[in-house]
Amino acid sequence: MVSRVWSMVRFLIKGSVAGGVVYLVYDQELLGPSHKSQAALQRAEEVVPPAMYQFGQYVCEQTGLKIPQLPAPPKFNFNIRESWNSGIITVMTALSVAPSKACEYTKEGWEYLKERIK
Repeated sequence: MVSRVWSMVRFLIKGSVAGGVVYLVYDQELLGPSHKSQAALQRAEEVVPPAMYQFGQYVCEQTGLKIPQLPAPPKFNFNIRESWNSGIITVMTALSVAPSKACEYTKEGWEYLKERIK
């Protein structure tokens, strides 16, 4: 009985986290135009490090532990739009040549087998 209850609690927690993620993605319009996604990433880069520092300070105060100061994260000049587009182009190119490559590899395989059988 306890395992069923624990299983249900885990399911509810995972469902809540997944629902929260879906809501956050929809609310921040992360799947919309790329300029909105890039703006959300920049906001996250500005907000997350101070929040992590404050959380670390809170944990130190509550537990009495000393957490060493981490170095600042490196700054990346990363354009999401260009990498997204290049990724999509690469995937679509691979999908478009997949049937002809499969046919080519099949022919090579048959030729190899014919040579080995002789």
